[in-house]
Amino acid sequence: MGHQYKKKEKFVSKAFNFFATLVVAYFIGTQVIGAAGNNLKFAQISDVHFASGEKNSSYKMLENSGSLLSDAIMQVNSTEGVDFVMFSGDMIDIPKRSQLMDFIANVKSLNTPWYIAFGNHDVDFDGKFTKDDFLKIVSAHNLNFAETMPYYSFKPKKGFKVIVLDTMITSRVTANGEIPSEQLEWLDKEVKQTPDSDVIIIFQHVPVMEPYSNEEHKLLNATEELKHLYSYKRPLIVLAGHYHGTKVIQDERILFINSPALISYPNAFRIVNINSQKDKVIVDLYYKETGLKDVQSRSRLRVIFPGMFEGEERDKTGTYELER
Repeated sequence: MGHQYKKKEKFVSKAFNFFATLVVAYFIGTQVIGAAGNNLKFAQISDVHFASGEKNSSYKMLENSGSLLSDAIMQVNSTEGVDFVMFSGDMIDIPKRSQLMDFIANVKSLNTPWYIAFGNHDVDFDGKFTKDDFLKIVSAHNLNFAETMPYYSFKPKKGFKVIVLDTMITSRVTANGEIPSEQLEWLDKEVKQTPDSDVIIIFQHVPVMEPYSNEEHKLLNATEELKHLYSYKRPLIVLAGHYHGTKVIQDERILFINSPALISYPNAFRIVNINSQKDKVIVDLYYKETGLKDVQSRSRLRVIFPGMFEGEERDKTGTYELER
């Protein structure tokens, strides 16, 4: 009788352990699925400076702009799970319709939605090729883009909001940037109407935090924009280009990401993965250099301080946590 009791007890114990294992496995599985559902992955490609029929400038590999762009597109297309691509300014080197059409002809091979932020090379200052002209052309050839304003927002996935700012000054010839007060007021409204649980990603061409000091390229009202950003008291990821420099600055709950140029050394771009959790936001940065190593080597010879544009290792690839 005691022997039968022990066998029964052993059976019950095994059955309990089996069902307990199933419950734990189910719980872990739902947690993993939930975490995966809160991921957003995108590519930021900045300062392409696409140029048809142009010679190399002092530091820009204009003759290779098409092949550099094609290589970046190939890398993005071979990366699993990319939700969208953001070209964060200076898509073209000379503001002409023909140059933009050639750029679009290349970008059409992307297998993911793509968007744009204006750079100082994209439109001219005498009204011959305006922001409206640029937007109309992109909208006509991009099924995922129907914007009529140079600053806009969209939701690429549930739990995430992308805000694109326009930092370009077109009233005079300058490489400086500025964000008008009415655009900052619009930014306030966009942030205010976004649930606290959503992660906000901001793109702008001219950075609000410089990777290195440059009076002729800086955002003239950076202090004003920073006041707005810090007043939101929530995690923010702010990405920019323009300086062709690789730099990451984390300050409290804001991560400022300055990305390299595709056209000049280090001829690179970024893949960014954001994981939204209840108490924090995790940002993983991946640095993607061009596969055209001969072009990259020649490009490096054209800059005086390559390390300034390349950045340190932590500026390239790393994991950053922002508390909610």
